[in-house]
Amino acid sequence: MYQYEKEFTSINNIKEPLEKSEFESCKFINCDFSGISLKETIFMDCEFVDCDFSNSKVLKAAFRDVIFRNCKLLGLHFDECNGIGLSFNFENCILDHSVFYNTKIKRTRFINCSLKGVDFSDCDISESNFDSTDLENAIFDNTNLEKADFTNAENYVIDPENNMLKSAKFSSSGISGLLTKYRIEII
Repeated sequence: MYQYEKEFTSINNIKEPLEKSEFESCKFINCDFSGISLKETIFMDCEFVDCDFSNSKVLKAAFRDVIFRNCKLLGLHFDECNGIGLSFNFENCILDHSVFYNTKIKRTRFINCSLKGVDFSDCDISESNFDSTDLENAIFDNTNLEKADFTNAENYVIDPENNMLKSAKFSSSGISGLLTKYRIEII
């Protein structure tokens, strides 16, 4: 199924998986995709507003130039997505306990989001922006954070010895998140 420049509003109780569908330049408003299989589905230049993707299956799904606004994406395994052209931005979204392991998502914008317990291990999220985002218990291990902007992010703990931080930006109030492993007191 191929859909182009269509708007979908208040789609709930989806019984059938959307596997192998293709959506280009579409807008989804107040749709519930929670627990649905999106295997091999392609979303290109799409926008999602007030949608719920919690625990959706995204094996080999493609998200290319996609915007999520006010969406709930709990526990998504973005590491299982089709990596070709993988690019998205998030505004006012909840992505708690999602996994981005080993993805290349440079220049991603996480604006005013909740990323609690998210796994960014082995990711390339260089030049990304985490403005007003909560990173409590987020995992950064061997992560490329070069030129990333954390100046207004909160609750992050990042080990400078295990991550690439060249030219990354941090506020002076958040510097303790870079020194946690040393167990020093900053006053």
